[in-house]
Amino acid sequence: MAEPKLINLTIEGRPVTVPEGTSILEAAKTAGILIPHYCYHPGLPVAGVCRMCLVEVEKMPKLAPSCATAVGEGQIVHVHSPKALDARKGVLEFLLINHPLDCPICDQAGECELQDYTFQEGRKDSRYLEPKRFNPVEDFGGDVLYVTNRCILCTRCVRFMDNVVQEPVLNVSERGDRAVIGKHAEADLTNPWAGNVIELCPVGALLSKDFLNKARAWELDRAASVCPNCTQGCNSILETREGTVVRQRPRSNDDVNKFFLCDEGRLGYRWLERRDRVELPYARAGGTLVPVEWEHALRAAAALLAGKRAVVLASPMLSNEALYLLKRVIDRTSGVGRFTVRVGDEVPLPGVPDLALRPERAANVTGAEILGFERSDDPLAGLGAGDVLVVADEELAHEPPSVPAGVSVIVVGTTHPTWAASADVVLPITNMAEEEGTFTNLRGRVQRYTQAKPGPGLARPAWYVLGDLLAAMGEGSGYFTARDAFAALAAGHPSFADMSYESLGLKGRPVADAERFAPAELAGVA
Repeated sequence: MAEPKLINLTIEGRPVTVPEGTSILEAAKTAGILIPHYCYHPGLPVAGVCRMCLVEVEKMPKLAPSCATAVGEGQIVHVHSPKALDARKGVLEFLLINHPLDCPICDQAGECELQDYTFQEGRKDSRYLEPKRFNPVEDFGGDVLYVTNRCILCTRCVRFMDNVVQEPVLNVSERGDRAVIGKHAEADLTNPWAGNVIELCPVGALLSKDFLNKARAWELDRAASVCPNCTQGCNSILETREGTVVRQRPRSNDDVNKFFLCDEGRLGYRWLERRDRVELPYARAGGTLVPVEWEHALRAAAALLAGKRAVVLASPMLSNEALYLLKRVIDRTSGVGRFTVRVGDEVPLPGVPDLALRPERAANVTGAEILGFERSDDPLAGLGAGDVLVVADEELAHEPPSVPAGVSVIVVGTTHPTWAASADVVLPITNMAEEEGTFTNLRGRVQRYTQAKPGPGLARPAWYVLGDLLAAMGEGSGYFTARDAFAALAAGHPSFADMSYESLGLKGRPVADAERFAPAELAGVA
């Protein structure tokens, strides 16, 4: 493929070189200059309706909308010239004519682009003395509320539903100062991808019912994460308030999910805050499970595994690091590792190739398969007297099994399943919001997630617990960081060779043999 022609120009006195066809707005980003804009979004068709991105280009007779103007050789662009600043000040004044002073009660306050640009470039006061227009709040269905009074008609939501979801549910109704975003009379925003309009909205016009009045933006702590609710592995941001997860939002990654996150992922964070968590290690004494010190519990678990076959029932929600260490337990005991996964319907996002809510509703199915775990609808098959069942954070809540007599049980989990009440040892672990680790998505891409909040009680990360269990069994000396555990995985498995947390970054890397996970239409294509 031929290399694209490069264009040289100057933006705010800084030399810029970008491929031909790049917009001035995107070119400015490469020079560290953010041109104010509302209607433009890199994941949507260009509309050029907000007129907020006007810049001055030498030798052009008028100000140019930078989102819709391609770069040209030798152009000299002024973003902050008096002429450009005055034009954008006028645009802001018009946008604020009917915009209510809702900032103290608006969920978008603190992360609102209208606030930011008004403070940066707007007037210090208002010249508008007439009554403002008022419209009631509308329920658009799904998770979306429409606050008409705050809408600046950027049309991002309309273009997303039309061009990306390809369900034309929204439009611009009426004209002039009466214009609003209208919804089809017989349709709601119930598509599993429709919730993305909330993030796309640059102001507080489209709000999440789930997040409504939960927190202010400045009260939240944020952590780069990976959505754990299907094998797509969409990059996300977990947001917590006082140690409680309150929201999950998309994080851009061109190789996985572009800018979007389905509603299953967006709203599927509540299990991270379960109230039935195991907080202390337990061991059986005199027929009763009693709290014990970690060292005692680990020794008891190692003693149970000594000379016996381990049947590991692993959750595909565990990290690569944890699954690798579980596989070492399996190999050491000549055991077997199995997993089961909840399945639903696949829901693609039509406007983005290879992006869908996948049928397998767990984050690390591919990682489990790569590391040698067998997918099974009967994961306890072959379990018999004398074996040790290791329940690794799997509840089998859809069909609780019965454990055969003579089987010892070790629970390594965030919760203690009722069907495993006969457990001899319980080792509490943290969930993915409380630890650092990696998942492997359905295309073989290994991606990091970071810790968003502390774990409950004395619970420890799964890789930490399993490293110490192996040490108690006489193998190694454990791991002190997730980075160390991943380094052991990279050294011990060819698919992860030459990987490290540094090389993964926050966008991830494919495994060495990722071509076998390519979609069917791309399989075998170089």
